[in-house]
Order: sequence, then structure tokens, then C-alpha cells
Amino acid sequence: MIGSVRLVALLGLAALATPAIAADVPPPVVKAPAAPAPVATDGWTYTLAPYFWAAGMAGDVGQFGLPAVHVDADFSDIFDHLDFAAMVMGEARKDRFSVFGDILYVKLGADVTAPRRIPADSVDITSTTFAGLAGVGYALWDGPKGHLDVVGGVRAWHVSTDISFKGQALDGRSGRDSASWVDGLAGLRGRYELSDKLYLTGWGLVGAGGADLDWDLGGGVGYTFNDRLSMVVGYRALGVDYEQDGFLFDVVEQGPIIGTVLKF
Repeated sequence: MIGSVRLVALLGLAALATPAIAADVPPPVVKAPAAPAPVATDGWTYTLAPYFWAAGMAGDVGQFGLPAVHVDADFSDIFDHLDFAAMVMGEARKDRFSVFGDILYVKLGADVTAPRRIPADSVDITSTTFAGLAGVGYALWDGPKGHLDVVGGVRAWHVSTDISFKGQALDGRSGRDSASWVDGLAGLRGRYELSDKLYLTGWGLVGAGGADLDWDLGGGVGYTFNDRLSMVVGYRALGVDYEQDGFLFDVVEQGPIIGTVLKF
């Protein structure tokens, strides 16, 4: 009987003690799933910008040592003179360093009055221009609103002109001549954010080499749609003065530009 009482007492004590013991045991810890590690990048950003340049052409062209023919095809008449055009700019940036390029191919035609020394009434001219620019830059200023780069590079040119004479002694005569050369250029390129959506962009380059003078100026206003897409409208003027072995190409091509900018 006494043993039974002791057993009941022990069981009672155990029942009283169990909650206390349980209260001292910490609840199991449930670990949150680990966050995925960030994707590693090399720090470079890339931009590709195909664009349309409604460029007119003004200046003097000549071939085979004949007197120069003056051309003045205004960009407002671009669709009367333009046969074909393809243009694209690209850039890769990392920190203050950049690598960039610009390729343009333009075929323009014009019918102009023949110079007095040429026995013809008019001259039909078709000019085909390829220019490829490659350069590097370093940001003199690089801030949250934009950057200003000092740049240097080379531009390769290939220009061909087809000239056909109409009227008088040279009626029906035609000829074709071409030249290729390379120029070195230096200058500035930059971008400045006006707001979350609007920004300014521009460049100015000048140089020489095969040509006596080679220069390129441009600027525009851009609108950002999202992190990867924006659009730019602006104006560009490009001039070159080349004369060698009877081939003359001393012209300025200028007009409005509109382009799409893709960033990745």
C-alpha cells in the first residue's frame, strides 16, 4: 500500500515537472531558404544604335584631273537624292574606359549644272561613301548624371564617284573613279542626364591623315523608355577634304538624325 502511494506521488511530480521542462526547451528553428547568389558580371555595358541620317551633301567632287564639279544636294531633298543608306554606332564601357565604333554607308545622286570649262550642259553624279570609325576613350568626368570622354581613333574611308555628262561635246560620256584612305581623329564625346527620362548626347572629332582635313560634329536629345531602350533625335555634320592623283572629294554631309539605342 505504501509502495502504491509512492508510485502515485512520483507520477504526479513527473506530470507537474513536464511543462516546466518543456518550457525550457527552445522551439526548433526553421531556416529561411538561402537567397540566390547574384549573377557575376564583367563590369562592361554595351550599347548598339542603328540610326537614319537624312544627310545632304555640299562641296566639290572630281576625277581623272577634270575640273571640279560643285554639288549642293540639300537634306530637305534627301529622298530625291538618296539611293541607299545604312548606319550604326556601338559602344562598350567599363568604369572610365570605353571602346566605340561608327559605320556608315551612303549612296547619293545629284544632277548639277556643268562647270564652264566642261563642254556639257549638266553632270549626273552618284557618290558612294563608306566610312568606318573605331576608337577608345577615357572619362575626364564620370558622375551619376553622365560622363565626358576624351577620345582618339582612326577612320577608314572608301569613296567612289560616277560622273555622266549630258549635252554638247561630252554628251553620253561617263566615268568612274574611287579612292581609299585612313585618317586619325581626336576629340570629345559625352552624355548628360537631364532627368530620369531625358538626356543630352554629343561628340566632336577632328583629324587628318590621307585627307587634309576630317571632322565630325553631332548632338541630340534622347528619351529613355526603360533600362534597355531609348530613342535619340539630333543633327550631325561630317566633313572631309581629300585630293590625290586627280581624285577630289571635298564635301560636307549634314542633316538630322534619328536612332534607336539598345543597351545590354
